[in-house]
Amino acid sequence: MKFDIIKINGKKAGDISLKDNIFNIEPRLDIMSRVVNWQLSKKRVGSHSVLSRSDISLTKSKAFKQKGTGRARRGANSVVQFRGGGVAHGPVVRDHSHKLNKKIRKLGLKSALSSKAKNDNLIILDKLECDGKTSSIKKLFVSLKINSCCVIQSEDTSIEFIRAIKNIPNSMVLSQLGANVYDILKHKKLIITEAAIKKLEERLS
Repeated sequence: MKFDIIKINGKKAGDISLKDNIFNIEPRLDIMSRVVNWQLSKKRVGSHSVLSRSDISLTKSKAFKQKGTGRARRGANSVVQFRGGGVAHGPVVRDHSHKLNKKIRKLGLKSALSSKAKNDNLIILDKLECDGKTSSIKKLFVSLKINSCCVIQSEDTSIEFIRAIKNIPNSMVLSQLGANVYDILKHKKLIITEAAIKKLEERLS
């Protein structure tokens, strides 16, 4: 699968041959959904909690005697029916993460990359370098009609580029090791450097 490589100024710099088993497979929506749910579950803190009956600092003794008062019989004040009582079956601190096979995660990333390539939302740059001005990157985004993008960088990306793109809304920069399904699908366009593609193909082959 051939793909054009462009420079930061929008001009063509050559072409690259992408591996079909990574960038040209049939995207699996079910697999991508599973991977996204796995990622979001890992992000959940799970610190929501309420006081149960055993956590309430009220006396556990019977409020009044069983008979002779004319009132309905009941026990302690910490039961759920009364104001200040504990909550029954409420949320507790827990871990929401779950396991997902490595093959499924890898297939989900391949599907996300292939979906961007098939929908013409994949842009390959020769390298990420600029003069450090946000306006320079904005010109590229306007010429390529980009209003939301995820950039996957390699180790040779300039600090000036990362600093400049941080000022553009709906854009983010990831290392090739941090490439994930959720961030790729969240943004409309995917920008990858030529060096990052080689690293990704080594990982996913």
